[in-house]
Amino acid sequence: MKTKLLLAVGITLSLSAFAQTNSQTTLTVEPMSATPTFHVTVISRSVQAVNYQHRSGSSKLDFAGTDLMPSANGVAEVNSKRGSIAIEAEFGDLQKPTTFGNEYLTYVLWAISPEGRAVNLGEVLIGGNHRSKLNVTTDLQAFALIVTAEPYYAVRQPSNAVILENVVREDTKGTTEAVNAKYELMERGGYIPTGYKFDPVVLNANLPLEFFEARNALRIAQSEGAEQYANDSYQHAAQLMNNADSYATNKHIDRKPLIAVSREAVQTAEDARAIAIKKMDEMRLANERQDSAAAQTQADSDAAKARSDAADAQAATAKAQSDMADSQAASAKAVSAAQADAEQSRLAAQQAQLTAQQAETDKAAMRAKLSEQLNSILETRDSARGLIVSMSDVLFDTGKYSLTPGAREKLAKVAGILLAYPGLNIEVGGYTDNVGGDAMNQTLSENRAGSVRDYLVQEGVSTNSLSAKGFGNSLPVASNDNSAGRQQNRRVELLVSGDAIGSPVNATTGSLQ
Repeated sequence: MKTKLLLAVGITLSLSAFAQTNSQTTLTVEPMSATPTFHVTVISRSVQAVNYQHRSGSSKLDFAGTDLMPSANGVAEVNSKRGSIAIEAEFGDLQKPTTFGNEYLTYVLWAISPEGRAVNLGEVLIGGNHRSKLNVTTDLQAFALIVTAEPYYAVRQPSNAVILENVVREDTKGTTEAVNAKYELMERGGYIPTGYKFDPVVLNANLPLEFFEARNALRIAQSEGAEQYANDSYQHAAQLMNNADSYATNKHIDRKPLIAVSREAVQTAEDARAIAIKKMDEMRLANERQDSAAAQTQADSDAAKARSDAADAQAATAKAQSDMADSQAASAKAVSAAQADAEQSRLAAQQAQLTAQQAETDKAAMRAKLSEQLNSILETRDSARGLIVSMSDVLFDTGKYSLTPGAREKLAKVAGILLAYPGLNIEVGGYTDNVGGDAMNQTLSENRAGSVRDYLVQEGVSTNSLSAKGFGNSLPVASNDNSAGRQQNRRVELLVSGDAIGSPVNATTGSLQ
């Protein structure tokens, strides 16, 4: 008779509280110049796992909601077959995953091995009456089952938003054995690098959830550096998203190909995100190895010099012992001079350090002062790339690029301030809403940016420090579905940077968000 083994597994879960957001604006992601950082957390929690003996037939498990969703419940039938284990699960009283954060759109069922390995078994899609069913298989022999909220179905690591855990029933087959295990959970906000702004996705009942998961996966991949560190995969995902957009905007929406291309976009974006994180880790390790090697080389050089200096000192001492009194006096004078030189070098190094620190302090003060002066005229915010000065479209005549008298007055003041800070670089960017054709909007944005640049030149700002570019309607900061959002998107922004205020003058031109 086959023995049956029931394992009690201690599994690490983090149950930090989540705040539900009610925002319904479209998403924007604010890029950063620094490499993003991400965090995982490991916290102990106990859950029961079962060792399903090979081809031992079916066994039933219950699911109980955690503190995050106490009303959630479920049941699963686990059938050990040849080569795999089949799981038929049904869940009830599931609430919207966005309760736990803007990035969460769906739920995922996980199998957790006693060693702490998490396996994504499949997506838990909420149907009518807040219920869900799914049939999946796994090659694991012993495992626990949990359900977590996730940003999309293809994630590789469970979040700490655990809403359901399996509960062993009295009629669950097997014997027990205590096993302790730990595994890593992505903590809340782990998909959002510090400094990025993620607005919630606005769902549309006419489109499948997979379409919005694809958007979510693409923006998360972008925020985590995939466009820079995994460009081929990211561009492939972006093209798949464009294909999905085309299906979604057809007069007659064919859901099957839309869902298929959306799921492929999710998978490709997740691959790009994973590749990017791996490459950033490899770069970090390579830099650490390089720094360690350089430090060792310097240490070896210092040791060799110290040995050489010691040998020279011993030779000088031996010679001094055989010399007459005048030679001894000369040696003493040389030692005194060396000590004086060393002290002078130490003082010079100390002064250089103080000078560098003061220079950085002066730059920070100048940056803050410039920001305050510009903000008194036009809305100004600080960013990693420099100071961003925003001009709304009300400073232009409607549909035109001519500056209003009020705009000229404000720009004249801005020019006067900029002239007081030599060495600055000013990039002018023009943006529009989506009303009208793309070509018209592109031309209008270029003309408005050019008008601002030309007026600043007229006011005395050097042409060598100015550039202008139009972006059309490609980079909205708000939804174009309402007049308030469109007004925010109709704007001109000045990116002010330069070494004098602590930012490089060669900042790349692009969205000034």
